[in-house]
Amino acid sequence: MIRLDGKTAIVTGAGRGIGRATALALARAGAAVVVNDIDEGPAQAVVDEIAASGGRAATAVTAIGSAEAADLCVETAASAFGRLDIMCCNAGLLRDRVLWNTGDDDFDAVIETHLRGTFTCARAAARTFREQGTGGRLILTGSVAGQRGNFGQTAYSAAKAGIAAMARTWSMELARAEVTVNAIIPTALTRMVATIPALTDHVEAAERGVAPPENLRRNGLGLAEDVAPLVVFLASDAAAGVTGQCVGIGGDRLTLWTHPQEVAELQAPGGWSVDSIATRWNEGPGRALQSVGVDMQLD
Repeated sequence: MIRLDGKTAIVTGAGRGIGRATALALARAGAAVVVNDIDEGPAQAVVDEIAASGGRAATAVTAIGSAEAADLCVETAASAFGRLDIMCCNAGLLRDRVLWNTGDDDFDAVIETHLRGTFTCARAAARTFREQGTGGRLILTGSVAGQRGNFGQTAYSAAKAGIAAMARTWSMELARAEVTVNAIIPTALTRMVATIPALTDHVEAAERGVAPPENLRRNGLGLAEDVAPLVVFLASDAAAGVTGQCVGIGGDRLTLWTHPQEVAELQAPGGWSVDSIATRWNEGPGRALQSVGVDMQLD
């Protein structure tokens, strides 16, 4: 049995969806949980649900992004439970627009919550982990859009790609402090995908408690509850050797993403000219062009 007894976790954006499922799963495993959300009602509802099952939880009601919001979450963990062991950076929002229709406010809102919010929360947690001297877990939330890009998600794709890069960097920086850093790449039928026309009805059905069809589950689209076990695993001692990774989960699928790497190389002694690139392009790079975009296999 994977247990987290004696551990304290923070889950940002935990009032609904994957964040809520994660907070509940961490509590069931024995962790005390700080439930963050921008809205007090949903946050308190999760705390009450944890308490009703015999667990320990506290709210930290704030919009994630600023250093002050991150500090509030960490200070709540310290004051309520005496320590911090696990930081789950999950808070997010969407402002889906194609590039030419993306306003500055849309872009800034997504970057503030996803990218800056992950940075500020991870920084506050890292400082606490180092002071405590007992290691820790940083679990970030990436996205398939950040791995491959997605039509109409300029800001979201950029933020999530940045989160994956930060996970790799921080895994190196925090290794000596015995802090592991990983990004999950979740797929689930939540409000975050409800705007995709092919998934709208499935999201509504999931919210009514209807189980997703088997074909969706096989292709990685299940419920928020299907994502939470990966977070508990990465938070546990069983995953002490896992760091710097992007791990996908959704429905019936568990995957590991590769890191970007060079797939073709040519040499030109003395350097390259425009003409030599054009002449030799198809000897190497031109034969290894990469695909882009999220391929939703719904059949």
